Amino acid sequence: MKQERSLAELDRRIAGCRACPRLVEWREEVARTKRAAFEDWTYWGRPVPGFGPPDASLLVIGLAPAAHGGNRTGRMFTGDRSGDVLYAALHDVGLASQPTSENADDGLTLYGVRVTSPVHCAPPANKPTPEERNTCRPWLVNELRLLAPTLRAVVVLGGFGWQAALPAFTEAGWQVPRPRPAFAHGARVVLEGLQGPEAHPLQLFGCYHVSQRNTFTGLLTPDMLRDVLRTAAGAAGLPTTPYPG
Repeated sequence: MKQERSLAELDRRIAGCRACPRLVEWREEVARTKRAAFEDWTYWGRPVPGFGPPDASLLVIGLAPAAHGGNRTGRMFTGDRSGDVLYAALHDVGLASQPTSENADDGLTLYGVRVTSPVHCAPPANKPTPEERNTCRPWLVNELRLLAPTLRAVVVLGGFGWQAALPAFTEAGWQVPRPRPAFAHGARVVLEGLQGPEAHPLQLFGCYHVSQRNTFTGLLTPDMLRDVLRTAAGAAGLPTTPYPG
């Protein structure tokens, strides 16, 4: 896969990918049949690119778009309850212009943060296969390379994203410790810098995924999420606002 010259070019190419037959069939079937609550929507029904500024210093990596969230709206973590939790927390700590993310034209702006995933198509049962994860990895590698000049910290949501991201960091030029660090909420790992005159380390943070299962059961609370985001933002050199709650 070639190296794109800009994130805008990368996003366009991602949106046209048809590399995984099972995912293509599923995402398009969901877009045709829809959910009753969204019957008036024209679903996106394609791979969902990352979202955020091209000079982000903090990257948030999830799992994959939701069938009736990103697959419907065309924007990462937008239109579903997981996104409600994530963007509310980003807003609470001063990294997003508003606490909600309902559609791609709602005016949401992220400050120094980009949101992406290791798999760009909505998978059946929210479970990509290892083969699909590996097929999609070059997109994340290219995204990391394009962000490299400004990227200083990454928050990975969940164990699947963690396992998918570690080899991508290696392919993008960072040095992942051996043995590979295990995923844990609150984990913090320093990846040694890229080679060359602009070499810099990357700080990697683990956080439970913002799935309904985790948030409804209390495995991940708003305070826990805000704490990780605020710490990662500090590592990335981003200003944050105190949260009174």
